[in-house]
Amino acid sequence: MMLQDGSTQILCLTAQSGVPLFSRGASKQLPFSVIGSLNGVHMFGDGQGVALSGCQTDCGGRVVWRVFHDSVMLIAVNGGHRSGGVVQGHVKGEELFLERLLENVWNCMVLVLGRDELTGMKNVERLKKDLRSCFGLIDQLLEDGHRGVMGNLTHCADCLLPPDPALVQEAVDGFTRSVDSEFGCLVVRGRIAAATEKWWRLAPQEVVLLSALMRTLSASGSASCDYPVFLPQGSPTVAHRLLRFQLLPGADVCVLCGPAPTLHKAQSDLVRQFWSPLAETLRDCLAVGERCLPAAVILRAPEILALLVVNREARRSVSCVRAGADDSPALPSRPRCWELLRLFYVFAVTRYFGQEEAPAPGAPAEEGADSRSGASGDFVAGLSHQPLQCYLVTEECKCYGLQTPQHQLFLLCPLSVPTFALRNVATQTLSAVTADTGF
Repeated sequence: MMLQDGSTQILCLTAQSGVPLFSRGASKQLPFSVIGSLNGVHMFGDGQGVALSGCQTDCGGRVVWRVFHDSVMLIAVNGGHRSGGVVQGHVKGEELFLERLLENVWNCMVLVLGRDELTGMKNVERLKKDLRSCFGLIDQLLEDGHRGVMGNLTHCADCLLPPDPALVQEAVDGFTRSVDSEFGCLVVRGRIAAATEKWWRLAPQEVVLLSALMRTLSASGSASCDYPVFLPQGSPTVAHRLLRFQLLPGADVCVLCGPAPTLHKAQSDLVRQFWSPLAETLRDCLAVGERCLPAAVILRAPEILALLVVNREARRSVSCVRAGADDSPALPSRPRCWELLRLFYVFAVTRYFGQEEAPAPGAPAEEGADSRSGASGDFVAGLSHQPLQCYLVTEECKCYGLQTPQHQLFLLCPLSVPTFALRNVATQTLSAVTADTGF
């Protein structure tokens, strides 16, 4: 059967001396002696010319090490799984999940503090204090799996497709130009509903992290904020201003801009000018909710528990769990559906499908960037072709994956759906989502 995600803890230490900087994640923190041992075994291997990247414990847990710019060491410790079954190839998937998590945590630290602050470490105690400003964002990444957000795993922007995309896009473009910027987006219920062309040209990881930051700032309850950010790939040493405004509860607009305009001027004049006439349109976007798809997209509801559609070229994704998933005791709950969807995605991309990473145009590859195709090399080497479809039958649901040159679809169906019908359900679902929305 597919396994429950175990608790994950992130440890951050100085790379040279092993001084702990912070620990986030599991409620029960690892003792200092264990943290020291994890650092010590990595240092011992490094001294012997061995690059230790990960290992598996006797209890099924995993430990992954990453060193960034010879300055910061991040360690992800997963305590194993609460259930005892095994999915073939899941170990490879667990590695992918933890490696992506460490990369995202490092980029979070760069986003908030800038790379120079992390690599030019002069005062460790001061750095510990400064790193506290990253905790909310790091915790957000650790919790996203339970909130139906997939971007930190897929490195694709989580999107919500609005009922009237042209009207929303026009407002985002006009508002962004009014603050003398080319980078702006509208976030509805934590997902991007519209963004400028330059916003989409940012590195996919930057778009994902900026969305996570927006969710964190929105959860703080503030109506607006002026927040300095560094772009981990595009501008890791020079900060930009991130202006964020709450338009309605659950709907926020943000822009990356220069020193003008002031936060007060933008909020009092420009927000009212561009967004007050669109109050009803914004409510329609909010009504889409976690479905992320407008009502015009008709899905075969009884046969679909959850879906994830990835636009491979644009590095965007939409995902949803069926609204009535909690109504039947025979079906997995909504949180469990989200978990199963994540697990099936990891299973498919580590064994069958490619997972391309698209760096920002003109940006050099960052240390730690995941440039692998995503598929397990040993497994794919035994195939005479690139798999385009796969399916998996578990004790809780049936899963189907479909890959085209432009899209990937990951689908969960009830056990009652005949296995031979999965392909037809998947192809019809992908056609309904892409044909009706242009996604």
